[in-house]
Amino acid sequence: MEIGAGTGANLAHYPSAVTDLVLSEPDPAKLRRARRRAGGSPRPVELVQAAAESLPFPDRSFDTVVSTTVLCSVTDVPAALREVGRVLKPAGHLLFAEHVRSADPSRARWQDRLERPWGVIGGGCHPNRDTGAFLAAAGFVVEIEEEGELPMVPRLVRPFIAGRAMLPSDDAG
Repeated sequence: MEIGAGTGANLAHYPSAVTDLVLSEPDPAKLRRARRRAGGSPRPVELVQAAAESLPFPDRSFDTVVSTTVLCSVTDVPAALREVGRVLKPAGHLLFAEHVRSADPSRARWQDRLERPWGVIGGGCHPNRDTGAFLAAAGFVVEIEEEGELPMVPRLVRPFIAGRAMLPSDDAG
C-alpha cells in the first residue's frame, strides 16, 4: 500500500514482484488522476480515498507500506505512523523517501521561518519536520539507506532521507 499516493506518479516504479497494490490518497482530484494512471498498470490497483491518519483497512493487512514525500504534509504525523504500524503485518516494512529538517542549523532556521508560507505554496508541506525522529518516537526501528540533497527542488526542501522502518516483532500491528 502507498499512503498519500497523489496522482499515482510512483505506479511506474513498482517492480513486477508487486502483484497487488493499494493507493491511498485523501484528495479526490489527485485520486481521479491516479485512477487514470492505474488504468495502464500491469497489476490490479485498488484506489481508496483516505488520509494516512485514518486508514480504512483491517489490522495487519499489508506486507509493505510506501511513503514518498508524504509525512511532511499529513496533519498528524504520530497518528499517521500509528495507522501505518496498525496495518502492517508482523515483520512488515515501511519504505520511505521523505524530505526532512536540515541538519545544518542555518538552513533549519530558514525552514522554520518559511514553514507557514511554504505550506501555502507546497500544499500543506512542513519543510522542517524531523521525520526520522517521528519514526523513532512511533517505535519503528529505522534503517536510513540514503540521505542527502534532492536535486531540482527548492533548497528549502532538498534535505532527504530514504530507507525502511519496521516495528519490533512484539509490537507489530
